[in-house]
Amino acid sequence: MIQPYLCFEGRSEEAIEFYKKALGAQVEMLMRFKDSPVPCGSGEHMTAIAEKVMHATLRIGDATLMCSDGGCAGTSTFGGISLSFDVPSEAKAKEVVAALSEDGQVKMPVTKTFFSPAFGMVTDKFGVSWMVIVPQKM
Repeated sequence: MIQPYLCFEGRSEEAIEFYKKALGAQVEMLMRFKDSPVPCGSGEHMTAIAEKVMHATLRIGDATLMCSDGGCAGTSTFGGISLSFDVPSEAKAKEVVAALSEDGQVKMPVTKTFFSPAFGMVTDKFGVSWMVIVPQKM
């Protein structure tokens, strides 16, 4: 099994709230740096990252998405990958693309393709690329 793990470099809390609203994500686990059983730093560095997300696990439908604030560097790059999200209908595809595009960018509006009755692409406000697809019935 392969599970995506996204590092939001200090914006995990914001991303988690966004995905809860946009996709109905449920937080299964969340650990902050201050709660680590092994110290993750000391002094000013630890004070700066204490409330940041060391690790979180989200449930989105049947999928697991993990995330972290990583090194809290402030800039995330997600080039070269897309998360593919199966939905049951064209209406749901349009709803999801609209929700994910808030402060993001629709790359391809939901449309019928040779491989799907409804497919769309969007980059969310964190720079994560999504492909939203209604699987073709065989």
